[in-house]
Amino acid sequence: MKLSVIGSGYVGTTIAACFAELGHDAVNVDIDEAVVNSINDGRAPIHEPGLEALLEKHGGKSLTATTDYDDLLETDITFLALPTPSKEDGSIDTSIIEAAAETLGDTLREKAGDHVAVTKSTVIPTTTTETLAPILADTSGKQLGEDLHVAMNPEFLREGTAVEDFQNPDKVVFGSDSETAINTLQEIFEPLTKASNATVVETGVEEAEMIKYANNAFLASKVSLINDIGNICKEFGVDAYEVADAIGLDNRIGERFLRSGLGWGGSCFGKDTNAIIHAAKETGYEPAMLDAAVAVNDRQPERLLSLLDDHIDVESERVAVLGLAFKPGTDDVRDSRAIPVINGLQERGVNVAAYDPVAAENMRTHFPDIEYTDAPQDALAGASACVVCTDWDEFAVLDEEFDAMETRVVVDGRRIIERRDGLTYEGLTW
Repeated sequence: MKLSVIGSGYVGTTIAACFAELGHDAVNVDIDEAVVNSINDGRAPIHEPGLEALLEKHGGKSLTATTDYDDLLETDITFLALPTPSKEDGSIDTSIIEAAAETLGDTLREKAGDHVAVTKSTVIPTTTTETLAPILADTSGKQLGEDLHVAMNPEFLREGTAVEDFQNPDKVVFGSDSETAINTLQEIFEPLTKASNATVVETGVEEAEMIKYANNAFLASKVSLINDIGNICKEFGVDAYEVADAIGLDNRIGERFLRSGLGWGGSCFGKDTNAIIHAAKETGYEPAMLDAAVAVNDRQPERLLSLLDDHIDVESERVAVLGLAFKPGTDDVRDSRAIPVINGLQERGVNVAAYDPVAAENMRTHFPDIEYTDAPQDALAGASACVVCTDWDEFAVLDEEFDAMETRVVVDGRRIIERRDGLTYEGLTW
């Protein structure tokens, strides 16, 4: 099938490449010519494991990128995969996806026959039917339910494992009251659902929108809960990881997302949890549990810094920060827990030396004046302390590199460093 994807960020580029791998012809529409050229040349515009190989295989062939919306006129269905960033009050900003819907509608005015428009972005319930669908209908001149069909197909992709998550989903959700839209989505995803045996959920548009928020809010709350338990464990001198391993054997709880530490970040958990909290409060409901999950997460970086304060006065000292990405496997620093940690270090008058294998350049937009090193040992050399914010595998094998520190104090927010003699080692929740 011929399909189009508007937006070539983490989600848009990944799903377009994965659709091409399923045997479809995909057109990726974006306003950034550099990104378009990269995709057509078979090069990934973002760091995402597995994506480079897919683009080398399909880029410029069954997957093409363009800045021209007219190129989607030959496609049967368009996925809107655009940012819905947070406003200051926590609500989502839908201006980008609204603008894309308007341009899509203007373009579809020239197309005869049916077209399906699918919201892939994370949006508050009713956004697709009450905001995007009217824009599409007004600008295209098409009739909803006749030759224009809308649907919601939420994504459940984790940065760092997005390709794997697409190809091995737990579930695929189709939200629409249009038989045409559902049938089209079924046809597109059939090679995937047959190969993966994923459960297909067919539901309403608003339910599909809410499933994405419920999914992320639940996982964010689970992380905050295990961090709260981990904080309690530390007060009693109990190994939080042994506790987590045991409770994870209970199939009502499950073993995943039970690693206590510095907290969650990235483009989804914080944004989505805050957005659904704000939307709930707009209705008059106070989501106390989700409020608490955010509060626990927000205080974890300061807990790490307070542990550092217990061991050393870092004013005017060199402190190594290992890990800048919000999680390993990605160069994304959005809402990274390293940001409040570095802010706190700077407030203490620290000279920060930071290292991350792929995310340093992205972090420069937040902290242009700190030192960025090419290797972890360069950050550690002469440092009076080290804090760990991201659990990259390469940190697990660090050993003699710590011997170059002035004072060997390590506060580990991710339980990735091996305890050993000669290190003053402190875990965040153990």
